[in-house]
Amino acid sequence: MERIPFGVGQLDSIVNGGAPTGSVVLLSGEAGAGAREFMHTSALINGLAEVDDELFDLYYGTPSADAVLPDEVHYISFTASGSQLTEEMRIAMDDDIVDAGTEGVEFHDLSERYFHISPVPREWYAERTDNIKDLRARHERDDLLGALGILLNDVASGNLVVIDSLSDLVSAMGEEINWADISFLVSGLQKAAHEWGGLILLYVNHDTLSDVRHGQLSDAAHGTMSFAWESGGSTRARTLVIKQFRGVLSEIEDENIVQFETEIGDAGFDISDVRKIR
Repeated sequence: MERIPFGVGQLDSIVNGGAPTGSVVLLSGEAGAGAREFMHTSALINGLAEVDDELFDLYYGTPSADAVLPDEVHYISFTASGSQLTEEMRIAMDDDIVDAGTEGVEFHDLSERYFHISPVPREWYAERTDNIKDLRARHERDDLLGALGILLNDVASGNLVVIDSLSDLVSAMGEEINWADISFLVSGLQKAAHEWGGLILLYVNHDTLSDVRHGQLSDAAHGTMSFAWESGGSTRARTLVIKQFRGVLSEIEDENIVQFETEIGDAGFDISDVRKIR
């Protein structure tokens, strides 16, 4: 089974190289627990593979035998530009990785369309306000989810696509977006991803959803990776639990792994310890 690397070396080695091609993975996390860093690391390390073999080998190593690197890496954001995301990545990751890795990542900024359906002043998010006036005047314009769908049709085949984030879509629910649209989006992605053959990572802040809605998204995705804080004595640790996930969970169960302890270092998201069934 061919797999696309997550970009986290120790995790990929445990799961035979990464996620099966054609997977849609929900990255569900508490604030600050590592889901965003996982998303950034996945994009940059896979981007490195395209532009700098030496840095890729230094920070990642040799991919597993079943691993197939994505043809391209695409990062879709509803609220931030590529330059904003790059600066955010620098907070947790070494400049060498960010500078080189972003050369292999194509950023797609949907913020104008996202904020267009909000009361936010135009000058906060648009370089040219006349463009936004034109959008408002065009009855044939695509809505936000329609624009996302068109973009995915263009960029998803054979590639790693990061969507940042479903939480933003939840926040935008109202006249133009409702919960059924978001749920259908994830279900539709699962069906389309089988034909695309790439890997799609969907980030969502768990705190923005009810348990029922979170469960609906988990059921619609191929796999869910849950990032959380765990307290023990006077310390707090970031943890990762992989829930239902075809072709991945079985590899973890074979190793009797129940939880990963994680850390954020100069190379981004990493596994610091593995908790096994005793």
